[in-house]
Amino acid sequence: MNSPIRRLSFVVAFLFATLLVSTTLIQFVYAKDLNARPDNRRTLLSSYARERGQILVGDTAIAKSVPADDEYKWLRTYPGGAAYAHITGYYSFYGAGSGLEQAENGLLSGSSDKLAFRRVSDFFTGRKTRGASLELTIDAAVQEAAIKALDGRKGAAVAVNPSTGEILAMVSNPGYDPADLSTHNLTKLNAAYKALNTDKDKPLANRAIAGDLYPPGSTFKIVTAAAALSSGKFAPDTELPGPAVLDLPQTTVGLPNIGRKSCGANDRTTFLHAMEISCNSAFGYLGLQLGADALRDQAAKFGVGDQLSVPMRVTPSSVPAELNQPQLAQSAVGQYDVRVTPLQVAMLSAAVANHGVVMKPYLVKSVLSSDLSIIERADPEQLSEAVTPEVAAQLTEMMEAVVENGSGKPAQIDGVRVAGKTGTAETDGVARAHAWFTGFAPANDPQIAVAVVVENGGDPDSEARGGGAVGGPVARAMLEAGLKK
Repeated sequence: MNSPIRRLSFVVAFLFATLLVSTTLIQFVYAKDLNARPDNRRTLLSSYARERGQILVGDTAIAKSVPADDEYKWLRTYPGGAAYAHITGYYSFYGAGSGLEQAENGLLSGSSDKLAFRRVSDFFTGRKTRGASLELTIDAAVQEAAIKALDGRKGAAVAVNPSTGEILAMVSNPGYDPADLSTHNLTKLNAAYKALNTDKDKPLANRAIAGDLYPPGSTFKIVTAAAALSSGKFAPDTELPGPAVLDLPQTTVGLPNIGRKSCGANDRTTFLHAMEISCNSAFGYLGLQLGADALRDQAAKFGVGDQLSVPMRVTPSSVPAELNQPQLAQSAVGQYDVRVTPLQVAMLSAAVANHGVVMKPYLVKSVLSSDLSIIERADPEQLSEAVTPEVAAQLTEMMEAVVENGSGKPAQIDGVRVAGKTGTAETDGVARAHAWFTGFAPANDPQIAVAVVVENGGDPDSEARGGGAVGGPVARAMLEAGLKK
């Protein structure tokens, strides 16, 4: 063989080898990633050819697939509409977006490893493979009560079962209609997607578990009170300083109470009364006495900082890692850079209600096959012990006083003992404060714990526009619905 032919043979052999390697890479190494590409039309058509599972609240489907009269075979619909949008998320040409559609896409689409045996069974029996359905922990009555009581105001509301961690309600305002994003009309879809993503009010953000986290205001006093009681140095009847403005070290700026009023005669008050009227100066004093480490440790025991999924990812709440003395006093009343989700605030109340035990929150009660037989059922899981049962009982007594005699009176329910804590969290010094309420009922036999935040709905200088007056009625409506009152 002469030299030119030999060189040509090497080139042809190299090209064949390159083709073999590239084909192998595409078919085996990169196949999964290529299939997952959102612009892979073949994969998209394949996913639409399979019926996705339903998302159920009780016996009612809040998300389901119906036959379509186009090439996509199935259209994802949302009978629950905006009321459940942040729970369901949406499924569109852009893939599974947010909510359970994204977090449990494998189960809903039927591609999860948990469904491998059923896919094999479907292959041999000739049945069409369908996605699994999700039965939720949501109580429709509590969800509806929260939506109605929030009345379109920006904010969020969450309810949980204290003893199990089941999420009974999850509402985020403003919302959106997932059907706008599931349409097969690409022109309408793109217009809706652009409008939602450019909306300054961020309707796609689930404020209950994510988005821009909130300062908790005085609801965080539950954490400060828990740390103080757990230290053994303080009891509900311990006398504390409660001046109109607490002088802080290292600064000329003090920590004021609402209306700059003293919390008691001679600028003194009891620990219980300080909680009852939400006395900032007394709790700022407690923070300084306890120290930053004790405050952070106690917050961590309540779940602050934990990486949670419900199964959607929950943005971790936080207490700053470094605090000087003025910052510590402000953090003890839920200001400075303390940031929380409404779910985390509900977990504070739920832990107190559950004798100090923090349960892992979850949204999916069971996974069901296409014939509605149970594939998997959720089991309650303990996360931590925030406080001892004895301290939980003391906190319950103090939180009952808040609703019975103090700032939480708007959350009172006839014939039911309600425990709660109000909060009015200052934001940027320009916008109105966020109005908070968290609590549980019945205080002597807790069945439901809630947290509510109304963005810019409160006024830190006015009891009439505080967290109790604004958030209390929303919480009461949710508690009543949960107790079937």
